[in-house]
Parts: sequence; structure tokens; C-alpha cells
Amino acid sequence: MPLPPYIHEELKEKDRYQTVYAKYDGSAAAPTAGLHFTDELLQKLEEKGIIIANVTLHVGIGTFRPVKEETVEAHKMHTEHFYIKQEDVEKINKAKREGKRVIAVGTTSCRVLESIADENGFVKQTEEDTSIFIYPGYKFKCMDGLITNFHLPQSTLLMLVSALAGKDFIMKAYEEAVKEKYRFFSFGDAMLIV
Repeated sequence: MPLPPYIHEELKEKDRYQTVYAKYDGSAAAPTAGLHFTDELLQKLEEKGIIIANVTLHVGIGTFRPVKEETVEAHKMHTEHFYIKQEDVEKINKAKREGKRVIAVGTTSCRVLESIADENGFVKQTEEDTSIFIYPGYKFKCMDGLITNFHLPQSTLLMLVSALAGKDFIMKAYEEAVKEKYRFFSFGDAMLIV
């Protein structure tokens, strides 16, 4: 099982580094924001009327690569393979039509939705690779919120959450996380950005 470079010890429970809703092999790493969900939590969300749509993601190892270029625009984003079924497309588009929020679980899910959304935020059944690079200034089309972990400095992931919530707000959240000793990265704490 591929692990990110910051996990140095062998995992005693290999299932711990997998989401409860994972179905297919192919990722270089788990979509870590999803590690916060249990079968019980997903059931409680559905009981509250939350509609859950799925995408198949094959997270690439490049997701851990820091931005080293002098300008953000010069950074070449890694690609990640994804697939979204028609039944899940219909759930997302229905939410958009009804004015409900679409909340992505994880930055890769966010990248998928934004890659396939038209200008009105509607998505279509698709299987392809995405290399979309979302950083401050980006105008979100589909997504209204995000559940994500706390990420590494100089990462494309931190830039994505800054694009959604604003860099100043995110930096304040990170200052609070450091002060309160939140856990970062794969097995770390998560935040909901809406």
C-alpha cells in the first residue's frame, strides 16, 4: 500500500489508511479527508437528508509535491484519474437545480467537480484525468464547501483551500490549529469550509 512520504512507520491496521467507501484499486494514496467518515456517520448524514454522491478517484503521488516555482502560474499540476457515474451526476445536478449546497470531501474530489462542471456548476458523467490547479483567484463553479485536512505549507492543497475561503482566513485557521496542537496531514484533524 503506498503511503505518503511523511508516514515513516508501518501501519499496524492497514484498513485505517482507507476510506470506508473505497471500492477500487488504483490510488497512490488514500483521499485522506474521507478517513474521518465511518459507516455510522454516513448513515446519520443520510438520516438527516444529506444526499451522498460518489466519485472514483485515483489519487496521484504528485499530490504531496510542494510548489517550488517562483510564481504560482509556473507550477505544473499533477494529474489524477477519476470517474463519476451518471447516478451520482444526477444527485449533484439535482442539488444545484434546487439551490442546495454541494460539499466536497477532500481536495481531489473538489478538483474533480470543478474539472467537469460547466459555467452553471452542472456536471456530466466522465472518466478522464484532471490536472486543474486551483489557487486564489479561482472562481468555483460547482462546489459550495469543502471538508479537508490541514495541509503542508507550500502545497497546492493549501492554495486550493485559500482560494475557497480566502488566504487571510485560512492563515488564521492554521495559526489556531498550531496553537491548539491540531493534528495535520493524513491522520490529522479536518475542517469544514462553507
